[in-house]
Amino acid sequence: MRVLLKKAINQTGIAMQRHQTIIQGIKWFVVAIYFLLLIIPALMHLPPKHSHIFNNIVLFAQFVFWGIWWPFVILSMLFIGRIWCGVFCPEGTLTEWTSKNFGRNKKIPRLLKWRGWPAIAFILTTLYGQLISVYDYAIPALLILGGSTAAAIVIGYLYGNGNRVWCRYLCPVNGVFNLLSRLSPFTFKTDQQKWSEFQEKENSNPHCPPMINIRQLHGVSACHMCGRCAGYRNAVSLQTRSVNEEILVYGNEQQNIWQIRLLLFGMIGVAIGAFTWTVSPWFVYFKQYLAEWLVNHEIFWPLNATAPWWILTNYPANNDSFNLLDGFCVSFYILGSGILYGVWLTLIYKFLARLYHKPDFYLYFSQALIPLAAAGLFLGLNATSVKLLQYEGIVFWWLKDMRAIILGGASIWSLYLGYKILRKYNKCFYQMFLSFTLYTVSVIPVVGAWVLMFWIW
Repeated sequence: MRVLLKKAINQTGIAMQRHQTIIQGIKWFVVAIYFLLLIIPALMHLPPKHSHIFNNIVLFAQFVFWGIWWPFVILSMLFIGRIWCGVFCPEGTLTEWTSKNFGRNKKIPRLLKWRGWPAIAFILTTLYGQLISVYDYAIPALLILGGSTAAAIVIGYLYGNGNRVWCRYLCPVNGVFNLLSRLSPFTFKTDQQKWSEFQEKENSNPHCPPMINIRQLHGVSACHMCGRCAGYRNAVSLQTRSVNEEILVYGNEQQNIWQIRLLLFGMIGVAIGAFTWTVSPWFVYFKQYLAEWLVNHEIFWPLNATAPWWILTNYPANNDSFNLLDGFCVSFYILGSGILYGVWLTLIYKFLARLYHKPDFYLYFSQALIPLAAAGLFLGLNATSVKLLQYEGIVFWWLKDMRAIILGGASIWSLYLGYKILRKYNKCFYQMFLSFTLYTVSVIPVVGAWVLMFWIW
């Protein structure tokens, strides 16, 4: 049975390679749907009261993007790797097509290759999206998603020679997908022995859009799962693997400190701030304190002044407008959450690295938190799905149990990964006990934030 399953999975990869025309058709179909849902709602008026998802295109597009599209893109990374990037992503399709057919093929500047761009882009995009209420209105969605798509096309026009320069170096979610896909049970992998023993002459090398060294391929963190290299030299194949393999076996090869900063400060810290500020009593207390201070000192302009919708949420017709104080408080809460959680986790894991006399251990060990970060992102985005469906009168009696299972399972998974990594470097019981205790303590505030959001606040 196992042999048959292995063969079937390998044949699936070969089929992807042989039927690239069908995959191209899927790509352009997604592009068409993407533009329809992005542009048409932005040209329409705000939905009238008592409108519903299925009788108003604006609400329908909102539900598709933020209730279905993004939560399940996140989920797909955990189950089938970055196949979203290679087969479905409209930005990947457009940047590659533009580069191939119209590109000027300039040399990629060194500044563009800076590893910190995905982390910075994710944090700033998340913050900006909250300030202009991207989940609630069509025009902000067009600005953020459409702006990202336009940038992808421009980068494709300037650089790449048919490759996905935007996706590899600048995409705001590239770093997120890179980390999440390490948990996927499916991967394209190269058999080094078969590669070396291959004697036949290949007509051409497969085109790898994200510019990966196919010979060294052993994971999907950077691979877009497009299938173009499947079967090459009889060495590249689609395989199953342990969901822990890419972290436990190959995680110590990952030396990109910005990916870890993205994980700790962005996917955990900033994400917690972005998803919890609307329900947090701490945010309300902070805002009230500042408002009282301003009034007591007769400083009224931050309480009265607003800004255009593309700077701060401003929809008077919906009684939904941010003043300058709102903007400051939201920014302070989200960025403060990122700094607080990021510094907390960084200090503990760097202390563990010093305890083991291995400076790079921090980069390796931090990856144990990927399951917990994935659960937080999915649950946070899923909250939008639930909110929109509850407006339609749908009751989810099982919701709290489902959230508890996801959060509890992800927490146990992260604790297990941390334990396995510590065991690789530790033979002393007391040192192991201290290290794992510190790791457990580091995880408690992260889990606690989601418990507060979903069960207490």
